[in-house]
Amino acid sequence: MTETKIPRATAKRLPIYYRYLNILKDADKTRVSSTELSDAVKVDSATIRRDFSYFGALGKRGYGYDVDSLLKFFKKILNQDRLTNAALIGVGNLGNALLNFNFHQNSNVRISAAFDVNPDLANTVLSGVPIYPMPQLRQQLHDQQIKVAILTVPASVAQEVTTEAVEGGIQGILNFTPIRVSVPSNVRVQNVDLTNELQTLIYFLEHYNEEDK
Repeated sequence: MTETKIPRATAKRLPIYYRYLNILKDADKTRVSSTELSDAVKVDSATIRRDFSYFGALGKRGYGYDVDSLLKFFKKILNQDRLTNAALIGVGNLGNALLNFNFHQNSNVRISAAFDVNPDLANTVLSGVPIYPMPQLRQQLHDQQIKVAILTVPASVAQEVTTEAVEGGIQGILNFTPIRVSVPSNVRVQNVDLTNELQTLIYFLEHYNEEDK
């Protein structure tokens, strides 16, 4: 399949569509309109149609979209037919929660290795995932050919750990630390700042009324 270049905002919405299509599939629904999708995922129908248009004719006027066909298409686009192993770096409170979650439902991502400086955690298995001592980070990433890392270490060591992970072959980082880490141009970082997201939510609650939402 020829790679389709799409806007970043569209790319972020694709997993949302895919997740809801799985819900429709489980409910034995065979087709869905852009209006129905809009009501469910809270994205306006014009945006949904524009997002889908980047990939050609996915639906039919007057019929909507075939759920099975869309699922197969997005499964391919999102590489849901191929398992991606990820490394969790930092097994503190947040890291432990992510281990327990481990992307079980409707996901092609699995945490297959974790790393921590705590000697009591090293060489143990939590939630079915082996925990390695931090000095083994680079070698294990290389040996296991892991290309994605989830970073949940303290901010004070975030850059140091990131540099070592990149040297181990990491190409993508989901960064839960408040630090904006520096990486080579061929490495992609997705920052997840939970504090910032919560503060933004509180700001909107306090400064915008219902009509402004």
